[in-house]
Amino acid sequence: MVKKLIQKLSSKVLGRGKKKPAAKTPTTPKESGTKPAESQGQKSGRRRRRRRGGRGRRKPSGDRKEDRKPDRKPDGPRVEEWRPGEGRKRPGPARKQPDKRERREERPRRQPDRPREKERPPREPWSRDEFKVPEKDGETRFHDFDLPDEIMHAVHDLGFKYCTPIQGKVLGYATQHKNIAGRAQTGTGKTAAFLICIFSQFLKEKRTKRMPGTPRALILAPTRELVMQIAKDADDLGKHCDFRCLAVYGGIDFEKQRNELRDNQIDLIAATPGRLIDFKGRGVLDLKQLEVLVIDEADRMLDMGFIPDVKKIIRATPPKDKRQTMLFSATLTEDVLRLASQWMPDPVICEVDPEQVAVDTVEQLVYTVTAREKFPLLYNLLEREKTSRVLMFGNRRDTTQRLADNLRRHGIDCEYLSGAVRQDKRQKVLEGFRAGKIRIVVATDVAGRGLHVENISHVINYDFPYEPEDYVHRIGRTGRAGVAGTAISFACEDESFVIPEIEEYIGESLKCLVPEPELLKPTPPPSRPARSERSGPPRRGARRPRSRRGSHRSGPRKRR
Repeated sequence: MVKKLIQKLSSKVLGRGKKKPAAKTPTTPKESGTKPAESQGQKSGRRRRRRRGGRGRRKPSGDRKEDRKPDRKPDGPRVEEWRPGEGRKRPGPARKQPDKRERREERPRRQPDRPREKERPPREPWSRDEFKVPEKDGETRFHDFDLPDEIMHAVHDLGFKYCTPIQGKVLGYATQHKNIAGRAQTGTGKTAAFLICIFSQFLKEKRTKRMPGTPRALILAPTRELVMQIAKDADDLGKHCDFRCLAVYGGIDFEKQRNELRDNQIDLIAATPGRLIDFKGRGVLDLKQLEVLVIDEADRMLDMGFIPDVKKIIRATPPKDKRQTMLFSATLTEDVLRLASQWMPDPVICEVDPEQVAVDTVEQLVYTVTAREKFPLLYNLLEREKTSRVLMFGNRRDTTQRLADNLRRHGIDCEYLSGAVRQDKRQKVLEGFRAGKIRIVVATDVAGRGLHVENISHVINYDFPYEPEDYVHRIGRTGRAGVAGTAISFACEDESFVIPEIEEYIGESLKCLVPEPELLKPTPPPSRPARSERSGPPRRGARRPRSRRGSHRSGPRKRR
């Protein structure tokens, strides 16, 4: 007993120096009850999920989508459980849904919008017996050439009976497949001459299968108006044939012209050089199968700087000994003839009355006035003369625009035409002028060449042209096809110096007149305000007029 007591006391004394063991710290978040610290990557990932619309924390394992019991089979759609006691029919096998790729292939593709072909009216029976023209001494009939019936039918519809001198010569050589360089005064039917030759050759030779965009004939012209006029004449002469003609020019209808070249077989193209080179570079035009090449208004091409473009186009055509080439102009200079010898071998020169440049059917009058008397003279002439269609010419765009605006202010309706006008507007003006809806057109030299409008009674040169050739082309807009016309020119102190050059060029003297006092009486006050005086809100981008009283600076203006 004593021993047990001693052992108990000794254990208490010895245990005072020992430390108690430390309490066990929790090692998991569940044991501690606190959230663990997030790292920088976890924070950025949580932010990204929030921006995408998802939640920051992941769902518990029991709520996750992949932990749920799947109610769909992995290979197909949902399969409903069926029991024999139920009244509905037993479901058949599940129908497999088409894949996205299969649905895309089954969907019909949308066809590109193609221009609809013009429906040609049914052809009426026609024979040459309906087209009888008596023979005349010194006159050439279209019957004298071996022309197809389709061409003779179109000539009969247009009212042509006898060939003009240039037409008689060109048809005689071109039907023999000879190269031609033609020169004649404007308005004598050069366009109809080469179009009849082209269509006659197409009808006599069999049409071979060609790819779209490979024309058989190409006609190059310097201006858009001339291209549209050639295309219109081609439609009139080829309306009884199955030929497709296309006008290619800039400023309008780019997609329409490209689709026409890409989708259809084109037989004849009338084009300006710039737009034609653009289509050739895009790969929608091929000139390797060209049979006939026509260059119209070659002197104008030279003056406007189109010769490098024309050479580039000619290099894309067959060699000159494997195609027929025709070159036409109202004036053939030595430079143009030198180019013609490079583009075609052994050309035949067709000249008609080279001494007489101006047309006999045009009466030429020149009024000598001062610059201030021009507009009163013009106003009184328009009031006195009986005019059906009048075409006026000016040298500059600004003066021509000012003249048209001044005529409108004085109650004379007219339209303005120049290279600055949009192409669609120019077409509307020309169509209205042809249809008789527009009586007066004020234009620059853009309308001086290739513009064929019937029954133009007067051509007025408000400004004398600087070149004699431009004078001949201007007055050639009237007196066409044997119809009489009048050309009136105003000679003031600024342009009178060009009269001797014009007289030398046309080979005759101009009749200069002093206007009567009645023609120089003052004009009545304008019935409409000028453009700068018209009321209304200012145009967008127009500058505000500065006030004379004061300025943007504060305080009175200092005197100088």
